[in-house]
Amino acid sequence: MKKLLFFCFLLSSFWIYSQKKTLQAHPINESISIDGKLDETAWQNASIATDFIMFQPDNGKQIPENKRTEVKVLYNNDAIYIGATMFDDEPRKVLKEISQRDNFGTADIFGVFINGFNDGQQNFEFFVSAADVQGDCIMTDVNGEDYSWDAVWMSKAILTEQGWNVEIKIPYAALRFSGENKQTWGINFFREIKRDRQKYTWSLIDTKLGTFTQQNGDLQGIENIKPPTRLFFMPYASFYLNAAEGQKTYGTMKGGMDIKYGINDAFTLDAILIPDFGQAKYDDQILNLGPFEQQFNENRAFFTEGTDLFSKGNMFYSRRIGGTPSVEPALIDNEEIIETVQNVNLINALKVSGRTKNGLGIGILNAITEKTFATIKDTITGETRREIIEPLTNYNVLVLDQRFRKNSSVTLINTNVTRNFHYRDANVTGLAWDLNTKANTYSLFGNAKYSYIHDTENKTGVFTTVGFAETSGNYRYSVGTDFVSKNFDPNDLGINFYTNYYNFYGNANYRILNPTKLFNSFKIDYDMYTEFNKESGKLQDNKISAELNLSTVKNNYYGAGFTVFPLETHDYYEPRATDRYVIIPRKIDLWGSISTNYNHKFAIDINPSISFADEPGRMAYGVDVGPRYRFSDKLLLTYTFSFFKRNNNKGYIDSYDDDDNESTPKTIVFANRNVFTYSNTLSGKYALNSAMTLNLAVRQYWSYAENKEALELASDGTLNPYPEYTTNKNSSFYSWNADLSYSWWFAPGSQLSVLYRNSASNFERIIDKDFKNTVTGLLNNDALKHIFSISVKYFIDYNGVKNKFGKRA
Repeated sequence: MKKLLFFCFLLSSFWIYSQKKTLQAHPINESISIDGKLDETAWQNASIATDFIMFQPDNGKQIPENKRTEVKVLYNNDAIYIGATMFDDEPRKVLKEISQRDNFGTADIFGVFINGFNDGQQNFEFFVSAADVQGDCIMTDVNGEDYSWDAVWMSKAILTEQGWNVEIKIPYAALRFSGENKQTWGINFFREIKRDRQKYTWSLIDTKLGTFTQQNGDLQGIENIKPPTRLFFMPYASFYLNAAEGQKTYGTMKGGMDIKYGINDAFTLDAILIPDFGQAKYDDQILNLGPFEQQFNENRAFFTEGTDLFSKGNMFYSRRIGGTPSVEPALIDNEEIIETVQNVNLINALKVSGRTKNGLGIGILNAITEKTFATIKDTITGETRREIIEPLTNYNVLVLDQRFRKNSSVTLINTNVTRNFHYRDANVTGLAWDLNTKANTYSLFGNAKYSYIHDTENKTGVFTTVGFAETSGNYRYSVGTDFVSKNFDPNDLGINFYTNYYNFYGNANYRILNPTKLFNSFKIDYDMYTEFNKESGKLQDNKISAELNLSTVKNNYYGAGFTVFPLETHDYYEPRATDRYVIIPRKIDLWGSISTNYNHKFAIDINPSISFADEPGRMAYGVDVGPRYRFSDKLLLTYTFSFFKRNNNKGYIDSYDDDDNESTPKTIVFANRNVFTYSNTLSGKYALNSAMTLNLAVRQYWSYAENKEALELASDGTLNPYPEYTTNKNSSFYSWNADLSYSWWFAPGSQLSVLYRNSASNFERIIDKDFKNTVTGLLNNDALKHIFSISVKYFIDYNGVKNKFGKRA
């Protein structure tokens, strides 16, 4: 009898978890008030989606009855409506921190995932927190969740005696679906109970399968709806007041418009006319002692929203558009630059993106930057002249991404930069593939890229990579190899630092898929990497690393790891000269990480690290400490202190030719130096309500490199004392940035932003080690700039305007 009962239990479990869930959507004629009360008659008669199943941490476990979730779906000719009731046996414990859009903080969450084509390729996800804060994103298995995508929809969350409710209205213009009379959409519902750190979904998402979007349920019953005209206008107006010590205060007005147009069911055109990025987040600049440029995050909304297609193949670095000028002005004796720009102005930009029901994704991006000059002065005669530092430039990206079998893709990417007249042009073409077995257990991935540079000397180069991985189960692994030619150069519209090498790498890892008595999550990673210079065959990199990451049942996170570099390697980049290298000694890096449960009012992050090199006195150590305190559901402050010191660091400082004989090697000078870095960051948020927030972001940074001894780089890569070199090449860079902003979403898709910003930075060769002097001196000198700005953007939906005028007629 017991065996029979056990068999019945296994059979029922298999039936529950293997059958695709379905929900019936109900058509309505009555109006629905989005107030979270769910008191209209239509809600009472709608079908119910319930029996949620845990996604994390205990994948596959049924939700408790006292926390059951019930969801209903209605629709009419304009929108789809979702009503959700989240029961809770302790409703007073529902967490409800008020935060900014797309950032839920410490709050319970409800979400709905919709795939209008039901093809398992892409979800449109909409979230509402218990504090009535919205979030939305586009989800693909390859790129994960892209929260830069923003739609315009309505929602309301309210707390009740039984838990909390959510009511959502999603206009069809925010979705993508076909024009068929009868439709079946892919759908899933999500709930996170924050105090327990538990996530549930209506349709089981089996974590062993390695896919997310293919495990939706079905939404049936949608009939006779038509995709609307997707045409949106977002006009804006901005005012800027600029002030700096010793400079004239001036104000400027800007105005422009963003346009979004749905070309058809699948494709959307986005365009910006007279762009304004004045309120974008500032860049966190550092003292860059290395051979490569600092890479910055993209903070401009147009280049972050819905750009998952353009990230294919890792060939597009959007900061190139409107970045620093590409041409250095030619100066003769007694000339100096008296006026230049840090960034080239963007004239306009547009992108077309989308995916057909057959899985073909198409992305087209075009941007034009203006012709830019520097003003140069003759210091003797006083005459000035202008020289082009960036010609009129056109940037293009084309992506064709064909998905098949719901989990695999082949992608063609092309980036092109064309500069007016006889300046440098660039073209890069790549083919990328990600092939997965039907059960998502194994993956074959890679790409091949070809670059062509048209300049005073034409150059071509290639980059190829191929890898294989097991992608499901407790034990997983991957292996791969790269080959990069010397002249591969995608840097006009991409970013790539290393060339002229080939490598081999591998990874093996183990993870638990369900919690144990001690851990909610547990993962061990082991990596090996070896890299050789393609021409000389010398070892450029060689490392073995392992790391452990876990979270306890009390939701505290711990991590630790090490990386061993067991052999000397040859760095061909730090000398800044062709075919020269410096030998890097063996070393070992150790790190740790602690992050306590953010559900508590007080939490802290601590990240120490230390490194030992096989060279007397050469080591590095540092720590990041980040306490945070949530004073209430409205007020949160986070502070981070970072310190890092490198003792006896060896780095490039200068080079020169010994004489006019080209056969004579260039003299390359390094320094034995100590490098100190300090930074303090403070961020704060005060939410007046779910639509209004005050935000504070302050960053103070100081880093200096003090040279103790000059060293000459020998032809064999060793470093020898060079007492003849006496030039001061110490470096000290310090900066200050502070933003205080107010944001008000006064209507769906419409926002008022008020920003006060002050910032300053300075680079010196003289090092003042008094921390107070560096900070106060920076804040009190002429370099401190003040900007006050107000920006208003208003969302206009063509359908809403058409309906209003239609009713009046």
